[in-house]
Amino acid sequence: MADDQKKIIPINYTSREFNSIRQDLQELAERLYPDSFQDFSEASFASLMMDTVAYVGDQLSFYLDYNVNESFLDTAYQFNNILRHGKVLGFKFTGRPSTYGTAAFYISVPATSTGLGVDRDYAPVLRRGSTFNSSTGLAYTLMENVNFADSRHPIVVSKTNAAGAPTEYAIKAYGRVVSGQMITEKITVGAFQKFARLTLNTPNVSEIISVFDTEGNEYFEVDYLAQDIVYKELSNRNYKNDNVPSILKPFLVSRKFTVERQGEVVALQFGSGKESSSDLVADPQSVSMNVFGKKYVTAQSFDPTRLTENEALGIVPENTVLTITMRVTNPGNSNLASKQLNTVGSVNLDFEDRTKLSSGTMQSVRNSLEVENETPISGDVRNATSDEIKQRIFDTFPTQNRAVTQADYENIAYRMHTKFGSIKRVSVQRDPDSQKRNLNMYVISENSFGKLEKTNSTIKRNLKIWLNQYRMINDTIDILDPYILNLGIEFSIRTIPGADKKVVIGRCINELHKNFNSNFYIGESVSISSIYNILNKTQGVLDVIKARIISRTGPNYSGATIDINKNLSPDGNQLVVPKNAIVEFKFKSTDFVGKAK
Repeated sequence: MADDQKKIIPINYTSREFNSIRQDLQELAERLYPDSFQDFSEASFASLMMDTVAYVGDQLSFYLDYNVNESFLDTAYQFNNILRHGKVLGFKFTGRPSTYGTAAFYISVPATSTGLGVDRDYAPVLRRGSTFNSSTGLAYTLMENVNFADSRHPIVVSKTNAAGAPTEYAIKAYGRVVSGQMITEKITVGAFQKFARLTLNTPNVSEIISVFDTEGNEYFEVDYLAQDIVYKELSNRNYKNDNVPSILKPFLVSRKFTVERQGEVVALQFGSGKESSSDLVADPQSVSMNVFGKKYVTAQSFDPTRLTENEALGIVPENTVLTITMRVTNPGNSNLASKQLNTVGSVNLDFEDRTKLSSGTMQSVRNSLEVENETPISGDVRNATSDEIKQRIFDTFPTQNRAVTQADYENIAYRMHTKFGSIKRVSVQRDPDSQKRNLNMYVISENSFGKLEKTNSTIKRNLKIWLNQYRMINDTIDILDPYILNLGIEFSIRTIPGADKKVVIGRCINELHKNFNSNFYIGESVSISSIYNILNKTQGVLDVIKARIISRTGPNYSGATIDINKNLSPDGNQLVVPKNAIVEFKFKSTDFVGKAK
């Protein structure tokens, strides 16, 4: 053989973990270095060297696989990396969900001098921003003003004098509340910096309420920095006539920011403009009127955002102190059962004319305030899983901030900002009885125990307003409650010889509960063959004799039922669930029943 020819040693490039790499190294050492390495016992030097190289190879293979997987949305595993991929595709993570509900407020107001009716001068207005607490220590904030002087509120006599004449009346009013409380944080900002990014130190931030600097300038939250128009809520002076408490008006803004979330960390992202060089509003006629010698646009529809022509993406705060008011939601589960919201916290009661009223009587009215939630306060309080976030990202990109298809409506409903509430499952179906483009949107929430329950009216109202800015003009949407089908599983198995039958049945129940505990989607069918598959793979099971799905009824279950036999697929492998219903296996101890032979 010529000297320039070398023997080619085959290398197995598929070996990527510790044991296989070490085995290949040992085979090469035995083949190429038989005189140098003869002792391959665990205590030998050759074994030490092979273990070291195999360990390094295993680590390199792991990080190579990790980096490649995290580079693509399909295979990404880390939650923060999934959010980064979603940001590129237009998905915006809204953070920890909030829960909404309606609370009943009671207050005792003195009677008039004649005793016939309420002295409405002492009927105050409970201002929004007032806080209340539950018996479990959770905080809730009032979202709207509650006017006790409104004649539509029910009134009953609460106290009488010795002659039986009324001296005080109790007024009952309702108001919407949201989980969490208001927190203020101050951040000192130094010299000008383009695209300044300020990270908040407060955890569990659900909503940014306001941002002001020391000069009194207000900074507005926008969806993206190129957005120059925001809508502000103003009090309606004609409220008594048209019964509309607030009106929305558009405002051109130059001081703006976007909210970016990375897990529990919340940051404010500003633009790149300086106040001295900012050109907020351009000449309107240069963009809206076709004037000779002037700049104009030829588009038939005029976009008011063209008025700003602000290329700096907003003014950046500099050499000031920002006062940031935010709503911080409860760190745990914010769902409440009925009658658990019962403690008055920090409240703001406003009387119409304090100068004419007695301070002692006003204090007595203030002390009489009570609160109670007659209905549960609920919503989806758990953050979405990585798989759910991926699916929402996939649906966000084709939606493009407009709703055309049924999938678009579902994606936009899931993307509703958490400050408006959150829902667990959404399904949109075309109404078969409508001759127009009417859609039925089924939504469901969960309670504090993670069980399904109907979505309350406050979240539905917010969802309606949220969808209105995306829907097609000729689409009509009905927001409905799906039927909750509570089901159970009965099974019979044969255990391996010598196995403890009670232990094996317990394992089977645990495996079934683990696989069927997660909430189904609305209209999702139940696979019967998967039940057999789960039981067959359980340790100690020799064979599955029979398994079947049963309906669960009773005081702790919903009233909806389904005929199991009539809704089985032709091959008997699936229970077909109606499009307006959702399946729930509610209780582990009673919904899964097994026998062993």
